[in-house]
Amino acid sequence: MAGGGFPVAGGAPSADYGGGITFSVVVTCLMAASGGLIFGYDIGISGGVTAMESFLEAFFPGVLRRMAASRRDEYCVYNSHVLTAFTSSLYLAGLAASLAAGRATRAVGRQAVMLAGGALFFAGAAVNAAAVNIAMLIVGRMLLGFGIGFTNQAAPVYLAETAPAKWRGAFTTGFQLFLSIGNLAANLTNYGAARIPRWGWRLSLGLAAAPASVILVGALLIPDTPSSLLVRGRVEQARAALRRVRGAKADVDAELEDVSRAVEAARANEDGAYRRILWRQHRPHLAMAVAVPLFQQLTGVIVIAFFSPVLFQTAGFGSNASLMGVVILGAVNLGFTLVSILTVDRYGRRILFLTGGLIMIICQVAVAWIMGAQIGRDGEAAMARGYSVAVLALTCVFSAAFGWSWGPLTWVIPGEIFPVEIRSAGQGISVAVNLGATFVLTQTFLAMLCSFKYATFVYYATWVAVMTAFVSAFLPETKGVPLEAMGAVWARHWYWRRFVQPPAPKDAVGEVLVN
Repeated sequence: MAGGGFPVAGGAPSADYGGGITFSVVVTCLMAASGGLIFGYDIGISGGVTAMESFLEAFFPGVLRRMAASRRDEYCVYNSHVLTAFTSSLYLAGLAASLAAGRATRAVGRQAVMLAGGALFFAGAAVNAAAVNIAMLIVGRMLLGFGIGFTNQAAPVYLAETAPAKWRGAFTTGFQLFLSIGNLAANLTNYGAARIPRWGWRLSLGLAAAPASVILVGALLIPDTPSSLLVRGRVEQARAALRRVRGAKADVDAELEDVSRAVEAARANEDGAYRRILWRQHRPHLAMAVAVPLFQQLTGVIVIAFFSPVLFQTAGFGSNASLMGVVILGAVNLGFTLVSILTVDRYGRRILFLTGGLIMIICQVAVAWIMGAQIGRDGEAAMARGYSVAVLALTCVFSAAFGWSWGPLTWVIPGEIFPVEIRSAGQGISVAVNLGATFVLTQTFLAMLCSFKYATFVYYATWVAVMTAFVSAFLPETKGVPLEAMGAVWARHWYWRRFVQPPAPKDAVGEVLVN
């Protein structure tokens, strides 16, 4: 096993060095987790702004003409390649930035990368608020994407490296908590801004500068992580940072020694982290870095996160009612992210994944059945009010299940599973896969809804079934395991142990030798 994972006697994880929850670690992690605000705000703003008539009139008049048609296919009203390009361009930029951030964090640290992410997001908010044409909108979106790519790469790893092992899941879930807060704030902003004629959309886009300011201030006030400081040779600063967050009762020297061992092992392979992650012993890490964020997007959360106003209008709600439905969704998601924080370190990651997956499957199949029965295949029928409310209720239950499972855990798992020598590269790949999948799905969802109709939701339900089975078979439980002892988890897994353990020695005729 490469450096960064240390199996211990009897195969059990090592102790957590006596670190508890201190005021300093809470404040530090909250400031780092606030990086989720900018991602959440953008997710909420994008869907709401694209449902505002003043915004569509200024930039996408073709969509308004289809909405005004006397007979129209409800599934296809918003099917515009330019409209989806506005939404998805951010994620292409974020993909490139997240890969670049994997190298940058090793050179300048996680704190500096979060600071750069906040500054770029602030600039993107200013450009979008002042936009007078589609080109300015897309430039602004790309700046936002660069900011999100940097922040999403650095903040979850910062949290995983700073939090005590016993409560690492709860602290890392804080990123999703702030993402949900940002999303709810954006939904409330959209609901109010939609009542401002002609320029309400500028207010929604421009207020993205507020969460950007929060992460800028937060990044200025927190130290870098001990692991990141040790990688750059700053031993005393690393000791001081660890003592600050662990408190007086913790065995800081023992933890620092273990982290130093992992860092020294990483220095033996100083170059080529992206190449090393392809090595056989890192096969489980690479598989999870790709599968977990990809599966998160294939839950169909893209429908809820970006296009819920479109979905609710398709289901028969008016413009203002659809925006209020999105506010309700945001509140539900926030509430159940808190449930995840309270349970992830008590019951573990796997049980949250599995229960959330099962409920999401049921909700999506039910939504497909209602829309198929009410709107029909041609999309020209109107949905009865009671069924519209049922779609909203089922979507809320879906959002709740996502809020306690795939939402927060997609940031927890990649942040905690990598050895230190590939941690930045692994998190960069994970974020790139997440943003790349988001780009593809935002670019194609409206066309898919127009073509597949209500079967779109069956498509996503099928993927949720596949990924729930994947978690059941291949994801080991990681709750409470120190980062430096994570190798023992993979070494005990029924499938992954064949990659992380050396093959058993054989005699001259090929028989396995038994000690």
